[in-house]
Amino acid sequence: MNSINRLREQIALHGQSLFDRGLTMGSSGNISVRLEDGGWLMTPTNACLGRLDPARISRLDRNGHLMDGDQPTKESFLHQAMYGERPQSGAIVHLHSTHSVAVSCLPEIDPHNCIPPLTAYYVMRVGKLPLVPYHIPGDPSLGDAVKGLAGAHSAVLLANHGPVVAGKTLDAAVYATEELEETAKLFLLLRGQNPRCLSAEQVAELEARFPRD
Repeated sequence: MNSINRLREQIALHGQSLFDRGLTMGSSGNISVRLEDGGWLMTPTNACLGRLDPARISRLDRNGHLMDGDQPTKESFLHQAMYGERPQSGAIVHLHSTHSVAVSCLPEIDPHNCIPPLTAYYVMRVGKLPLVPYHIPGDPSLGDAVKGLAGAHSAVLLANHGPVVAGKTLDAAVYATEELEETAKLFLLLRGQNPRCLSAEQVAELEARFPRD
C-alpha cells in the first residue's frame, strides 16, 4: 500500500472514531492531510466521517484542483487558508463538537482566548483559542478571517459553528481537537465556580517545554 493510500486509511479510521464517540454527527465535520507534493487529502462534501470510503477521499493538487476521489468538502477553503499560514502543519480537523460549539455561542467569552488555561494538556495541545466572528457556512470570506489568525494560533473557534485545529501530524491534530472538546466541557461545568487556572508563569513554562507545531 502506498503512502497516500495509508493516509486515506488513517483519515477513515480517525473519522470513524470521532463519529462513534459522538464528536461529530451526520455529515458534519471534515479532515485533511497535507501531502509531500504540496497537495492535500480531504474528506468529501456531504460525507459522514463515520462511514468514509478511503478510495473516495478527495485528493487535491497544490492549486486546489481535484485529482481523484469525490468532490472535497465545501469548507476546503478553511483548510487551505490555515495551511497557507502554517507551513509547519500537516493535518487539520474541523468538527461541530457539542461542547466546543456551546462555548462558541456564549456572549461573554473572551474573543482573544475563548477558554482559559484550565489544564496543562490544554495549553500543550491547543494554547490560546481565538474566536472567529460568525459567517454563514460556506462563505469564502470565512477563509480570510481564519487566515488572519492562523499564523499565530494552531486552533481557532468559529462562532456558532465549531473548532478548526491544525497539527504537525494527523494524530496530533485529532488529539488536540479531542483535548479542546474535553476542556470545553470542563469550562462549561465550571462556569460560575471561579476555577483555579494555570498562572501566566505556568503557561509560559509549558509553552517553552512543549512547543506545538
